[in-house]
Amino acid sequence: MNSRPLSILGRVLLAGCTVAFSATTLFGQSSSSTPAAPADQQASRIDIFAGYSYLAPHGTVTTPLVNGGSLPLTYSSIDEGAIASGAYYFNRYVGGQVEFGAHPSGNNDGAYTMQGGLIFRYPTQGMVPFVHALAGAVRLAGPNDEPFAAHSWTWGPALTVGGGLDYDLPFFNHHLGLRLFQADYEYFHADFGPEVAFGGRANVDSARLSTGLVWHIGSIVPPPPVQYACSASPASVFPGDQITITGTASNLNPKKTATYSWTGQGLTVSSTSNTATIDTGSLAAGSYTVTGHVTEGAKAGQSADCTSQFTVKQFEPPTVSCVANPSTVKPGDSVTITASGVSPQNRPLTYSYSASAGSVSGTGNTATLSTSGAPAGSITVTCSVQDDKGQTASSTTTVDVEAPAPPPQPKTQTLCSIQFDHDKRRPGRVDNEAKACLDDVALNAQRQSDASLVVVGNQTEKEQAAEERESKRHRHHVAVDLAAQRAVNTKEYLVTDKGIDPSRIQVRTGTAAQGEVENYLVPAGANFDSDIPGTTAVDTTAVKAQRRTAAPAHHHHHHHAAKKQ
Repeated sequence: MNSRPLSILGRVLLAGCTVAFSATTLFGQSSSSTPAAPADQQASRIDIFAGYSYLAPHGTVTTPLVNGGSLPLTYSSIDEGAIASGAYYFNRYVGGQVEFGAHPSGNNDGAYTMQGGLIFRYPTQGMVPFVHALAGAVRLAGPNDEPFAAHSWTWGPALTVGGGLDYDLPFFNHHLGLRLFQADYEYFHADFGPEVAFGGRANVDSARLSTGLVWHIGSIVPPPPVQYACSASPASVFPGDQITITGTASNLNPKKTATYSWTGQGLTVSSTSNTATIDTGSLAAGSYTVTGHVTEGAKAGQSADCTSQFTVKQFEPPTVSCVANPSTVKPGDSVTITASGVSPQNRPLTYSYSASAGSVSGTGNTATLSTSGAPAGSITVTCSVQDDKGQTASSTTTVDVEAPAPPPQPKTQTLCSIQFDHDKRRPGRVDNEAKACLDDVALNAQRQSDASLVVVGNQTEKEQAAEERESKRHRHHVAVDLAAQRAVNTKEYLVTDKGIDPSRIQVRTGTAAQGEVENYLVPAGANFDSDIPGTTAVDTTAVKAQRRTAAPAHHHHHHHAAKKQ
């Protein structure tokens, strides 16, 4: 028998690393042409491995001899062996493994192992390195250096630690893989008993190198990452309105407690649930963004963020309409002004009024316009409203003030009349009986200093006929217009005796067949000719006023003259 040094383990491990490096390099060079395994196949649920295994034990059994001495017997390598294992993975990285190794016969030894333990892997794209630690039992045969000793198969404890590298093959939809190498250290212990030539104890350090095929069953799909979406309701508000932000998370693990938080630039958001409320009372008009965060662990994919925007709108100004009732009035009348203000946000409104003429009073939605002192024409009334945010609006309405009715046209007033039938010799003389009437005429003229007087003289038909006969009988007789004479004499009395300005008195003749003078008061603005038609102005330069004193009797002269004629 040839003994194996302990360095066999080092050589085995070095060879395994060399194979792994070569395989990794080959995979890197051919990865562009070799289809990569799907992500879910890189993390299989069960791996079944079977293949060839080489065992290089290093250890001796000190066997007692008949003569009382002992003989150390050394284990040799076992080139023919098989290995099989099954691994069930609890997650992508950790699983449990059972393994059976069969190395039935070397030069003078053999070993069968049954072990179980933990396996750790790190799935990558196409390559899966792993390590494992196993414990179990070994059925070990001792070195058999005939004719000195023969050790029967004996059970004992076994320990294994090691690792390897699997390469994913594109066959069978990536269910088949190649274990490029599995390099392990194994420790065996066996007690063959005290028998001479058949006893002794074995403590064996072994290096094991294996390769073969791996069959992948099932898959471990990593949980989908947490997703988070949030929305604002309502999305557009006026300052002071409340906004609710609602976050909706998906792919959460119901066995874990999710944690929520909210932030926003320029915002105060305090909430530990998936909803948050925002008071916009202190916010200026503009657009705002709220960020939500949800997490259920510290690993990647177990947290997510979301954003939601909302807009704070500027308050809309109020509107107002204005109505006057009635819209047309007489001077001095009052008008009711009704204003109808509306705030789109139902803000409180304050009313005020102004007018281009007259005066307006009222602070509610109604006011009163007084047109006293306002000129005729259109008055513009302005109705204004202001909300509690200082925004204003105004509207106007008009009121027409009618022009006052023109004053009645002054009319000529008829005063008293004076008669001239008392003095037959001087029928044009203003006698004392006429004074009472003319004094009243003068008094009316004095009371209305802007009025004028018109005196209209008349004569009877008889008087006119007598004058015409006299003109025919006496060739040199100068015809006298008795009506004009009476009017001139009347004016003379008013001017001389009553002090009336002569420019205020007009002298006219009329057509009334009466021996009288009619007196008229003509107020300023009155039209005498329209009021008293049919009179004729007297040429006062041709008719001279007569004295009021009585004339001496001329009966004799008159008779003589008549007789002579």
